[in-house]
Amino acid sequence: MSIETTAREFFEACETGKGWEGCKGYCHEGATFSAQADALADVPTLEGYAEWMKGLLTPVPDGHYELKSFSTDADRGVVTAFAVFHGTHSVDGPVPATGNKVAADYVYAMEFDGDKIKHMTKIWNDVHSLKQLGWA
Repeated sequence: MSIETTAREFFEACETGKGWEGCKGYCHEGATFSAQADALADVPTLEGYAEWMKGLLTPVPDGHYELKSFSTDADRGVVTAFAVFHGTHSVDGPVPATGNKVAADYVYAMEFDGDKIKHMTKIWNDVHSLKQLGWA
């Protein structure tokens, strides 16, 4: 399987809330995660991030992505996905349901070692998203 195919399948599994069970087959054991976003400051592993995304779909059950771009840099073993996450806070979660909608731009930069993801960076403005949802 090509790294682009692996990245697409991982992206779909992660963004639809499959959690680590649905994502781990595309990743190295111990795959790392980073984001310059306070909401994800305590999430150092891709396993933790996959579970965080799964949990996000509880207060935002209609959460879905709109894929804008998917590209592969085979020389560097990196695949990027640019998307917009859409959803409505309709179920109580970190705060009581607000009914607010979110449209959040984000990018996944997935770094490969061989045919599996070894690290992923998420580029996302969490403050803007949390304000839209009424959580900040």
